Amino acid sequence: MSMADIDDVVEIERLSFATPWSRDAFEDELARNNMASYLVVRDEHGRAVAYGGQWVILDEAHITNIAVHPDFRRRGIGHKLMVALMCQALARGARRMTLEVRVSNLAAQALYAQLGFRPSGVRRGYYMDTGEDALVMWLDDIDAAVRRRMRDGDAEGSEEISAGKTPLEDCSDEG
Repeated sequence: MSMADIDDVVEIERLSFATPWSRDAFEDELARNNMASYLVVRDEHGRAVAYGGQWVILDEAHITNIAVHPDFRRRGIGHKLMVALMCQALARGARRMTLEVRVSNLAAQALYAQLGFRPSGVRRGYYMDTGEDALVMWLDDIDAAVRRRMRDGDAEGSEEISAGKTPLEDCSDEG
């Protein structure tokens, strides 16, 4: 993801979340946060239609956000984007990955479970907009999960995903 993607990303964010991140937040992540990395998925016109971000701190990756434009949902884009984020985290030295998800977001929980994430706790009142709880989920072995996904063919089509500075080739079968 680059600064040129921010307009599209802010729009996806606004359409996806009750309390979206601001333009300034994304600009700060890209310009100043060395732990952060973001990926975008582009349509045939080069417009960003999905994005995901994470922080990699030592051997742990934390998914900060992931969203797909409503017009592009239910096409497997979120799944492939998560696999690409997992590959990127591995390339940056992460072994484990965590995230928070609204307890009401059963579709996202199902996606994360399919990728190998397991519930590990609840953060009470985590979402300030509604006071909703967050389910904390962990993936304890990114490498094993990625190898399963690669074996099952889930990494195909990752050429649609733009990594910016971090190449996705790090997640090939040879790597």
